[in-house]
Amino acid sequence: MKKALWIVGALVVAMIAAGGVTAAVLLTGDDHTKKPSPSPSKAPDALEKFYTQELDWDSCGTDECATFEVPVDYEEPDGETTELSMRVVGDGDEHLFVNPGGPGASAIDYAVSLSYDLDSDVRDMYSIVGVDPRGVGQSSPLECYDDEEFDAYVDADPTPDTPEEVQEGQDLYVGMAEACEKNSGDLAEHVSTVEAARDMDIARALVGDDKLNWFGASYGTFLGATYAALFPEQVGRMVLDGAINPELGAIDSALGQATGFQRSLESYIDDCVSDSDCPLGTDPAAAEQKLVDFLAQVDAQPLPTDDEDRPLTEGQAFFGIALPLYAESYWTYLTDALTAALNEGDGTALQELSDSYFERDKDGSYGSNQGQVISAVNCLDTIDRPSQAEVDERLAEFTSVSPVFGRALGLGAGACAVWPFESDAEKVDYAAEGAPPILVLGTTRDPATPYEQAVELADLLDSGVLVTRDGDGHTAYASGNKCIVDTVNDYLVDGTVPEKDPEC
Repeated sequence: MKKALWIVGALVVAMIAAGGVTAAVLLTGDDHTKKPSPSPSKAPDALEKFYTQELDWDSCGTDECATFEVPVDYEEPDGETTELSMRVVGDGDEHLFVNPGGPGASAIDYAVSLSYDLDSDVRDMYSIVGVDPRGVGQSSPLECYDDEEFDAYVDADPTPDTPEEVQEGQDLYVGMAEACEKNSGDLAEHVSTVEAARDMDIARALVGDDKLNWFGASYGTFLGATYAALFPEQVGRMVLDGAINPELGAIDSALGQATGFQRSLESYIDDCVSDSDCPLGTDPAAAEQKLVDFLAQVDAQPLPTDDEDRPLTEGQAFFGIALPLYAESYWTYLTDALTAALNEGDGTALQELSDSYFERDKDGSYGSNQGQVISAVNCLDTIDRPSQAEVDERLAEFTSVSPVFGRALGLGAGACAVWPFESDAEKVDYAAEGAPPILVLGTTRDPATPYEQAVELADLLDSGVLVTRDGDGHTAYASGNKCIVDTVNDYLVDGTVPEKDPEC
């Protein structure tokens, strides 16, 4: 899914991968003393110094942490480098690399939280490895807008109605790219997924593995599939949960996401209207129209919040509604926020949900650069950059699919047309011929990574094996579905591949 011009496309895959946000709980136990060492497997000649570099491992809590260098530009391996951070959690003899999505979410944080959730048999077998991708988290971060500038970017109108509003959105988007280049130099042009996947192969070698075992969720499926395409013979056991089809163009990708969010919204509305206290009423069709009207009203007149200097904008309301659709357990927060907004004229709770999405603290600071790095990565990755005219031709299709989310997501499909950087990374064949079986998990009512894309990715991969979860929310493994958990655990521990889709 491609990043939207007015921040809307960040919906893609930016949530921390689970059906619910898992607490980052450190595993307890003895400090593990097994320091990973580089694999003797042969490295590409021009990159040998990266594959064989010696790491200085330090204890970080009960885990081991290190940093390593990779080239900013793989076409110039003797040029500038950037530093990546890695954390190894647990003391299993095998390594399972993980990534929660984004692009821009921290794999280091996810390694800690996922380690806590994994079945004991998986934890006994694997140490969990999180490598924050280039430009992300504890790796040398991509620095772009400051907090105040990013506030203006998030608050921009996601459904511009005038040429002036369109220009404002474009100026903010281009301005962010220019800030990335000003503050981070050449790295701004080299945060593509192909380059990140090549970094993961260096990380694989540095922990001493001949094969890469991988658990990727959301955008992490794109990164994992790209690794498999580049290095099919180095793939070990790979799980891709909440899959993205990397071969979709920007418009079709955005339309798919509009479809996914519409399904999730309809599930939420059906649940809400069954309760007499639902702020949307008792009729599903009327409830959806009430949301459409509400967003239009907030566009015309932002809603007051408990911060008189920061009313609820349409962009914030959009994200405040979208965020709780990532997990069924969040629906109650959406109901409470809509009750306050619709019945009391108070936008505070919806604004807090939007702020949570972007990791914005009460003091106005942001906890990560995820909301910005996603634009840089997605625009470098996009296989096309449709013009505004091409987007306009299909905009009615978007609003037909989703009256609430469609227009914003449709307009966002043209975002990268004004992004000033393009990637020179090589194109890859996502068939990944020669890779062993790869599990591809899809959830039928996943808002951010619609189920159809899991089906498509499983078909793209020569060795893809589709595993379906019938349910709501983003991604499958952390949903609590026993069939999914058992299928994934059996695969990771024993290499057992289901003979057919278990349809969990």
